[in-house]
Amino acid sequence: MKFADRADIYISSGRGGDGCASFRRELYVPNGGPDGGDGGKGGDLIFVVDEGMNTLADFRHKRKYAAGNGEPGRKRRCHGANGADMVIKVPPGTIVKDKETGKVILDMSNKKEPVVLLRGGRGGKGNQHYATSTMQAPKYAQPGQKAKELFVTLELKVIADVGLVGFPNVGKSTFLSRVTNARPKIANYHFTTLNPNLGVVDLAEGNGFVIADIPGIIEGASEGIGLGYEFLRHIERTKVNIHIVDAASVEGRDPIADIHSIMNELNAYNPEIAKRPQVIAANKIDVMSEEERETAITLLKEEFEPEGFEVFPISAVTGEGVNELLWRVNQLLKELPQETTEFETEYFIDDQDDPEEQILVYYNEKDGLYDVEGPRIQRMLGYTNLESERGFNFFQKFLKENGILEELERLGIQEGDTVRLYELQFDYYK
Repeated sequence: MKFADRADIYISSGRGGDGCASFRRELYVPNGGPDGGDGGKGGDLIFVVDEGMNTLADFRHKRKYAAGNGEPGRKRRCHGANGADMVIKVPPGTIVKDKETGKVILDMSNKKEPVVLLRGGRGGKGNQHYATSTMQAPKYAQPGQKAKELFVTLELKVIADVGLVGFPNVGKSTFLSRVTNARPKIANYHFTTLNPNLGVVDLAEGNGFVIADIPGIIEGASEGIGLGYEFLRHIERTKVNIHIVDAASVEGRDPIADIHSIMNELNAYNPEIAKRPQVIAANKIDVMSEEERETAITLLKEEFEPEGFEVFPISAVTGEGVNELLWRVNQLLKELPQETTEFETEYFIDDQDDPEEQILVYYNEKDGLYDVEGPRIQRMLGYTNLESERGFNFFQKFLKENGILEELERLGIQEGDTVRLYELQFDYYK
């Protein structure tokens, strides 16, 4: 059965209920005033991580997810009921992308709390709100705000510290079963492993890491040949990659050519992956003579150590050399940032069609700061990583495209003045 790590679905928040236009009809009150109630708010579309899920298989059978609509207001100032929220559970490591552009909307890898992706429409106001001294019987009630809808692609990128890469049948599954509690099925067929098998390497004194056997890569995988795309996306989060090669050339493969082929595929798919720390596990030394071992290892070291790849002769069958390799990988991981790689938001779901969600820009005389406020500002700050260059560029683009910088200049801001967006403060410079 194919591993389910991608799904296209339709998502929608709920529409706001319409406000009610009605008038009091009571005995002895011939001209009752307006008493139309407000419409209910539409339900939110919410994503939440479910640690118990590990594939996107559930999304094969259901492709449409819509929150409930708000009910319309009723007479006698009765408020319409709010629409029910729609909560979508996804496995850790899921990325939500806009289907049309392929841009990242949301990465759920580090999200501990539910994330409201599409907010329900505002309920319309009843006609009771529109009575004035000159118009005491308003027949107008505000319609509810429209729902927000989107076609999105869910992608699952396995969260593992270390990725095992290599051509089919070089011993990755045997290695994984030796060093972890994972028990992958092993057989001598190309593309035997159809799931990215995860296992935990448990070293002494609390040391260890999560390792994933990324299924056999073939040439052309980066162009989608075979199951290339589906497997390569799982390596995007790994911090260190172990290249396992058949140093004994049991099937007639050239280990040096294999590593070059895999590096070419990684470079073609995502050059950032190829720049990460890499180590080479020269496997199957248990079937080689001492002289054959020395020759094979020397050739690998001469070819790849100048590029910064360390070479470790191992036998996944007997365990020879495996501990040295694992401890070196453990050390490399400690030298790298500990957070899970998170993909930056590239597609911002805007709410500018809601007149009640305007961005407020003003000078706060009491604090001597320029304040920028509004629900859209809060949401943008909620899922933008300002620590990264890409996230900061997105932030600057948001300020410019929404007229915030222009409004600040209209208010007379000078270079060096401080701008405050809730908890975030920064000095203004052109």
